[in-house]
Amino acid sequence: MRVAVFSAKAYDREILESLGATRGHELVFIEESLNARTAVLAAGFPAVCVFVNDQLDATTLRAIAAGGTRFIALRCTGYNGVDLKTAAELGIRAARVAAYSPFSVAEFAVGLVLALNRKIHRAYNRTRDGNFSLEGLMGFDLRGRTVGIIGTGKIGLIFAQIMHGFGCQLLGYDHRINPQFTALGAAQYVELPELFENADIISLHCPLTPETRHLINADTIDQMKRGVMLINTSRGGLIDTEAVIDALKGKIIGALGLDVYEQEADLFFEDLSNEIIQDDVFERLVTFPNVIVTGHQAFFTEDALRDIAETTLDNLDDFEQGRPCPNEITQPLVSA
Repeated sequence: MRVAVFSAKAYDREILESLGATRGHELVFIEESLNARTAVLAAGFPAVCVFVNDQLDATTLRAIAAGGTRFIALRCTGYNGVDLKTAAELGIRAARVAAYSPFSVAEFAVGLVLALNRKIHRAYNRTRDGNFSLEGLMGFDLRGRTVGIIGTGKIGLIFAQIMHGFGCQLLGYDHRINPQFTALGAAQYVELPELFENADIISLHCPLTPETRHLINADTIDQMKRGVMLINTSRGGLIDTEAVIDALKGKIIGALGLDVYEQEADLFFEDLSNEIIQDDVFERLVTFPNVIVTGHQAFFTEDALRDIAETTLDNLDDFEQGRPCPNEITQPLVSA
């Protein structure tokens, strides 16, 4: 089956070609993201393979349907960029990677906590300039601190287990109770206001839905402990960025670690080092010394890429051969 692989980087081509050599699919790699402007590139392909920032809105879906596309294989877990209602009306099916190495994202979130707490990013830059002063680099022991975890699924649970290993007290919030979370002993479920009020560190591990969009906003930030550390390795739209900037300026948020950004589609996964970035909100965000922003790389391990590629190819096989696909998307995202 011919498959147009959008948002394709060198590492996508390498892993998909190596694992898909015996699958019989003709994979055509396209660097551009799939959206209404580039939908014409999908013409003649029964299936498209897309990534997290491709925009499959109603206009895009109608365009690719007119070109013969009947299947969308997402190389990611989240599918908030797909208009499922329109896809169903057009007879287009979609499948995702329901799970891949959850350790990749959880471990990266912990890495952001450690780097921000001990100011590792600042120390790295100082020593390269011959500055070995310790002024401004003081952190705190993680042992005994309270960590709030919003979303206790696979990734949130692993993050909780690691932080439990540091000796932290854990507060969780999720619509679905995970018995493995409470089994940690130092973990309990609470409502969001209690989590915000008591957590020294808050880490987001929930999907982006209409209910969770801007979960972190001016009102919820007002409920947080002064100096709180906020980590987001989930979806950028969970955070109202301008409200967070105000909280950084007011020293309510003491440290911020982001691997995602709500307007990242025009920035992330591209080399813009020779460009003038036009996003003034993003540019203001990265001026703070207590902020670390990375380019949606938390998932980026050999293990996770292999899992993603294998599941994506399995989904394409199922569609081509008319089998039920266990990863087919049939319901909208639900909140955490």
